[in-house]
Amino acid sequence: MPLPTLADIEAAAQVVYRDFAATPQYRWALLSERLGTDCWLKHENHTPVGAFKIRGGLTYFDQLARRGALPREVVSATRGNHGQSMGWAARRHGVACTIVVPRGNSVEKNAAMRALGVTLVEHGSDFQEAREHAMHIAAERGAHMVPSFHADLLRGVSTYWWEFLRAVPQLDVVYVPIGQGSGACSAIAAKLALGHGVRVVGVVSSHATTYADSVAAGRVVEAPVTTQLADGMACRVADAAALAIIAPHIDHIVQVSDNEVAAAMRALFTDTHNVAEGAGAAAFAAALQEKDRLAGQTVGVALTGGNVDADIFSQVLHPAP
Repeated sequence: MPLPTLADIEAAAQVVYRDFAATPQYRWALLSERLGTDCWLKHENHTPVGAFKIRGGLTYFDQLARRGALPREVVSATRGNHGQSMGWAARRHGVACTIVVPRGNSVEKNAAMRALGVTLVEHGSDFQEAREHAMHIAAERGAHMVPSFHADLLRGVSTYWWEFLRAVPQLDVVYVPIGQGSGACSAIAAKLALGHGVRVVGVVSSHATTYADSVAAGRVVEAPVTTQLADGMACRVADAAALAIIAPHIDHIVQVSDNEVAAAMRALFTDTHNVAEGAGAAAFAAALQEKDRLAGQTVGVALTGGNVDADIFSQVLHPAP
């Protein structure tokens, strides 16, 4: 899959900015103190759906519209943020939207999707089963199935890394969580488009290791998902197209446990008073894990989303003794 060029990303930014402005990035003093070096946080929790995914949804639908190919209905699968992205963009274009989530999905993410006009279907025990059911529904209805990884999604997601690298050109290393791969691939795309020398470090849950295992093996390797906290990274099967981009360009991959993610969620709240969902805190968790090797470097961390259910966040802030 060809990566978006600088011209593609700049054009995508104009599409995204019809709906919201560029998100901020700040050097938080307490975070930097905690990490022992300059730490910049990119606030993708400050989009209208509280996560970076909306950028991809807007550009995906914009490309459909430009081709005169807007469907009557779209179908997709999600653990939450991709579904909100689809709901937002579908509503903007007057397209019906059905989203499949696994049973036991985030109550508040489900509510947010319904508020955007999404028809929600609960099916399966994990994202992969929900995805397969979504494909079945789309085929049955003749609806358009939106994948979780696609060039037209990547085009939009790349805008947040383009913003970050232009705003803080002195970044030496950035950390990005890997779910289905659009975030990591967009960081790589923006780095290459801008000719920036930043090192891109991928982050996976140690309870969902398909991308780490697949990069190591040089092919897609399915891995069980047992994470209870990082639902945005709860991917059982790596996307082959994403893997082909990540493998040659990623500096390395860090695995973070649910306990490390919870500690990062607490740190982000304490130091910045921003709420991070599990996947949204994973990048900072990885930076903390590698703290000893980061001295003297300027570190960039993506806070990719803040959509965590209140009861779960309460438990994270007040862990049982």
